[in-house]
Amino acid sequence: MSQITKETTIGEVLRIDENLAAILMASGMHCVGCPSSQGESVEEAAFVHGMNADELVGKLNEYLATKN
Repeated sequence: MSQITKETTIGEVLRIDENLAAILMASGMHCVGCPSSQGESVEEAAFVHGMNADELVGKLNEYLATKN
């Protein structure tokens, strides 16, 4: 299983599982399809959107854990 960290880029997150886009969008990141967001880390994207990176990483990894 892949583990997402604050250093994981948005592009990597989406390659791990495209369904994670729904979690990102529900958290307020509606720009996940934007080319410039693909190279941003989860931490950078969370900062730009005013959210807690640790909480977001937790939600993403929680989803991945339910798949296994």
